Amino acid sequence: MTWRGSVSIPDRIFGTLVYCFAVYDCFAVYNVSPFGSSLLQQFPFFNFFLIPAIPVGLIYGLFGVLLGPLGRFGSFLVFILLFAAVVRNDRVSHFIRYNAMQAILIGILLALGGIIMQYVLVPALGPSGIITETLLNVLFLGGLAASYFSIIQSALGRYAEIPTISEAAYSQVRW
Repeated sequence: MTWRGSVSIPDRIFGTLVYCFAVYDCFAVYNVSPFGSSLLQQFPFFNFFLIPAIPVGLIYGLFGVLLGPLGRFGSFLVFILLFAAVVRNDRVSHFIRYNAMQAILIGILLALGGIIMQYVLVPALGPSGIITETLLNVLFLGGLAASYFSIIQSALGRYAEIPTISEAAYSQVRW
């Protein structure tokens, strides 16, 4: 749904680009193991869906080179930059700000899932059990599905409606 008339082509492009960070977070390497690593080994064609994450990996690598040991916080720095420079900037169109906030929220949910896996489920279930691998694959596929749904909707000039995440994004983005 477009709320304020038609969405311009540059807004659609920038609205889709922010989801590259969410796609990268789908395969972020946590101390447990990468989300979906067993799925990617069994079905290599899923690697095609990670192509938008390549530029983000290069950006994070550049942070690592420039900042040295602080480069590990590249994801946090990008979060702060996106939130301060895009989401809270009233001069940026509402469509871009909404999509940036939704991409940030998808990344936060994936990070929380990784933390729960690392500190709660893996010590209880073991690092290589079938339940652990299944939960990692669910996080991976859920993050990819949400990200690609949002990418497609943004490219079409529509607001992507993901039940709880969209409501939180709407509440954070001011008109």
